[in-house]
Amino acid sequence: IHPLTRSRAHAVTGSVRAHGRVRDVRSINASVYCRVESYEVGQKKCISDVRRTFCLFVTFDLLFITMLWIIELNVVNGGIQQQLEKEVLHYDYHASFFDIFLLAVFRFASLILAYAVCKRHWWAIAITTALCAFLIIKVILSKLLTQGAFGYLLPIISFVLAWIETWLLDFKVLPQENED
Repeated sequence: IHPLTRSRAHAVTGSVRAHGRVRDVRSINASVYCRVESYEVGQKKCISDVRRTFCLFVTFDLLFITMLWIIELNVVNGGIQQQLEKEVLHYDYHASFFDIFLLAVFRFASLILAYAVCKRHWWAIAITTALCAFLIIKVILSKLLTQGAFGYLLPIISFVLAWIETWLLDFKVLPQENED
């Protein structure tokens, strides 16, 4: 056989083998997909994907506010020990960020309890809204704005994250779970 004919024959059989491999991969993917789909259909999940995402976002809210508060404690002169004493033990509504941290902890606890453990309660959103009102009043009445960047940053981020949680719950989690 001519060498050129032999290479053409090899190319054709090689492509047939490669095409067969692609078919094998497709059948494996289809098989895996069917197994995953049957698992999801056959067994009810204990928590939906959107609810899990919501719970992760609520956890992110708590961790982010905590991190910002710890950074604020470290930025001010005197060290973290002295700042903790000043903000927690000698709490001053007009100058302390401790209450914003406590709001994040309370928001986390109420939302996780209401939407991860109890599955659905409207009162958690009412609590979140009331906490946002507290943040607005705190910004108006306190001296936080004179304390530099954290005086602006911590209340604004806490407020924005609380409203994102409310939006996520009302417009994503509950409607999608009602469809399912």
